[in-house]
Amino acid sequence: MTRTPYVARHRSRLGYRLAYALRHPGKVWPYLRRLTRDARLRLTTRDHISYYRAVMRADIKEMGPDAAIGSHSRRSWLRVGKMQFDYLIAHGLTPQDRVLDIGCGNLRLGWRLIHYLEPGHYYGIDISPEILLAAADTVAWYGLQAKLPYLALVDDLTFAALPDAYFTVVHAHSVFSHSPIEVIDECLRHVGRILHPDGFFDFTFDRTEKEEHHVLREDFYYRTETLVELAARYGLRAEFMADWERYRHKQSRIRVRHARAAGPSAVARAADAPAGGR
Repeated sequence: MTRTPYVARHRSRLGYRLAYALRHPGKVWPYLRRLTRDARLRLTTRDHISYYRAVMRADIKEMGPDAAIGSHSRRSWLRVGKMQFDYLIAHGLTPQDRVLDIGCGNLRLGWRLIHYLEPGHYYGIDISPEILLAAADTVAWYGLQAKLPYLALVDDLTFAALPDAYFTVVHAHSVFSHSPIEVIDECLRHVGRILHPDGFFDFTFDRTEKEEHHVLREDFYYRTETLVELAARYGLRAEFMADWERYRHKQSRIRVRHARAAGPSAVARAADAPAGGR
């Protein structure tokens, strides 16, 4: 199957930025504001987690929680959440699965999972206290209190407070797209401990097939091979999920399993799963 990279050019290069500004003059001022914020946060935060926590705080204050996680309308928020949910259902998700939602945000996907899963089977974590307050509002809005969802604030991706081999599905949508390689490395180094032997870890990422780069330490672009090789370093088998491309989402998807996993489980990939939920 021929794959066309979503990002064919180096977006942080001056030539690209100048050409983009000429084509989209209305976006110049917002970009300059973002550039100024980036410079200030680099000086006032100690690491990427505290940096991006400050980004989220500013975005929530300015635009609201939906826009802060990348949905600029309620319709988009619902559509993207449904797309993620439909994909997991097509790949065998059951109410008995135990799901860890990394970067759960204000539960764009999470509220559907909470409603579908058995009580206590949803665990959402995020680095932003403000977005977790919005997540609690979402639980109340949809009347999901009796499903006993867990929502927790974290400072890293070591999963130190979570049990061994517990989660049958781990999910991270639009997390690695905002993460430098050391944060991804930390996640892959530790996720195997909490992942059930027959479980899987799905994550999305901004894909490039040329030079890897970032834009203002907020948007990161990786080659598939980089992330597959990094997972292998920690005894994990990673697979590019080609069927996700049918959903026409701007990010690509990789599924990670324990390398020793014998084969598909009840929540394994359905190679020919139909696309939907756009």
